[in-house]
Amino acid sequence: MEAFIITLFIIGYIGIALEHPLKVNKTATALLTGVICWTLFAIFQHEKIDFISEELAHHLGQIGAILFFLMGAMTIVELVDAYQGFRIITDRIKTKNPKTLMWIVCWVTFILSAILDNLTTSIVMVSLLRKLVPNKQMRLFFAAMVVIAANAGGAWSPIGDVTTTMLWIGGQISAGNIIITLLLPSIVCMLIPLLYLQFTLKGELDYNSEENTADHHGHGHGHRPHPDKPIRGSKLIFFLGVGGLISVPVFKTFTHLPPYLGMLLALGILWVASELINPDMDEAEKRPYTAAGALTRIDVPSVLFFLGILLAVGSLESMGTLHHFAAWLDKTVGDQRIIITLIGILSSIVDNVPLVAASMGMYDMSIYPQDHLIWEYLAYCAGTGGSVLIIGSAAGVAVMGMEKIDFIWYMKRASLLALLGYFAGAIIYLIIQPYLAVHH
Repeated sequence: MEAFIITLFIIGYIGIALEHPLKVNKTATALLTGVICWTLFAIFQHEKIDFISEELAHHLGQIGAILFFLMGAMTIVELVDAYQGFRIITDRIKTKNPKTLMWIVCWVTFILSAILDNLTTSIVMVSLLRKLVPNKQMRLFFAAMVVIAANAGGAWSPIGDVTTTMLWIGGQISAGNIIITLLLPSIVCMLIPLLYLQFTLKGELDYNSEENTADHHGHGHGHRPHPDKPIRGSKLIFFLGVGGLISVPVFKTFTHLPPYLGMLLALGILWVASELINPDMDEAEKRPYTAAGALTRIDVPSVLFFLGILLAVGSLESMGTLHHFAAWLDKTVGDQRIIITLIGILSSIVDNVPLVAASMGMYDMSIYPQDHLIWEYLAYCAGTGGSVLIIGSAAGVAVMGMEKIDFIWYMKRASLLALLGYFAGAIIYLIIQPYLAVHH
């Protein structure tokens, strides 16, 4: 039975990786894989149906915590975007020097992706690059650096990258500790490619070309507000939204309640504010500026993709497959640091969400407690390893779609830089980890 379900899981996994050639959305594949794995488990082990139901309920509790957290965060970000709150930051970037601009763009991306998340940040930053860098060839280098900076910025923040969020919600890492331990490695991971480009970037931003026509990102549905009219309440919504996101780890630290409650609290406050800002508008006019309108624009397929994938991984965990696999890896490879470094590189080929979910199932928290080297290093590797190939992270895929970046172009121009940054950050982490661990 086990071999059969594992084979099915691997086929589903390959289906997700080959989403574009197969022309089947990865969410559909993930949902089918998750449901069929559990169904077969229940059919083959019919006498254990009570155990299986308990396990399923247990996994659904964990998955629900992640999904509601993500939906809350996505809605908040969409609402800030509807009010054009991000222009508070982006309108302040005025430089005409490409190298200076590269530094500014990378740092803004790095910091924003730790607060919002790496996917949203890359979409906001690429929309901005279209206005700032009309020269298409140069813009591709900027876009590649946005991917690297967004993934590096997401890795050290409990709310920045979905994999770090999963480890935080699962209790494997604590918010304050992950910021302290991974901030420096993540900065190094971004700085190495950035410094290299400082010496090799040639050309001008080239403002007089006619390419400067593309505007705002269209990943949402429904009617978006007009971009040039200043919107009432945009500052308020921006500060409430960003403040709400940043306060989630604080909420968890004080109340010891799960993070999704903090996220839903922030969403509730923002929802009330968005309803009260424009009391004189009629319903239809007001809808794009309310949380209800923002909810129709969030990326629901992504949420269902996580559901399917985490269900599938959960079935392998409940069958004991992941524990056996971890034991086998320990026997053959031995050093966990090598295993996790490889997981990070693997995450540039396959999605990092199931890899992290599988690792969480492989290693027992009674042996590897909260903030153990394994968990911290996994957050770094899975977060930043995805930059090595453009399809390796959600940020990369979004930028690839928006800027029509060719897979091979990125591989030739950016993969080696991303890999150098990844290893440099990893080495820094492994050097500083023993010193930081002593202080805990």
